[in-house]
Amino acid sequence: MSSLKDPRVFFAAERTLLAWTRTSLALMAFGFVVERFGMFVHILFPQHSETLQQRGISFWIGLSFIILGALSSTATTIQYQKVLKSLQPAEIPDGYPVYFSALTNLIVGALGVALTVYLFLASSL
Repeated sequence: MSSLKDPRVFFAAERTLLAWTRTSLALMAFGFVVERFGMFVHILFPQHSETLQQRGISFWIGLSFIILGALSSTATTIQYQKVLKSLQPAEIPDGYPVYFSALTNLIVGALGVALTVYLFLASSL
């Protein structure tokens, strides 16, 4: 348990969570770009389309980045919950919605999973 009785401890934990949210979003965005790069190469070089695999290396690397972003979003939310449990009531401002940022982070993770499923199913068509 924290013994500082200072709300800045809570706000530092929340800033850290939101920094991980940005990192998760950046990983997912980069993964999407990498995944779509294979389609771009396919459009640039149509004469080699017979030799290119439908699910090339860029597809799997891109999906890996998206999954990594979703996992990091979920893992940091769990870590944030542990930090919240260790704080004393004096360290959390009255009336402040402490779970809004955690909910946002979980939604980002869920959308990352949804994007992964969509890209996987769309590449099968």
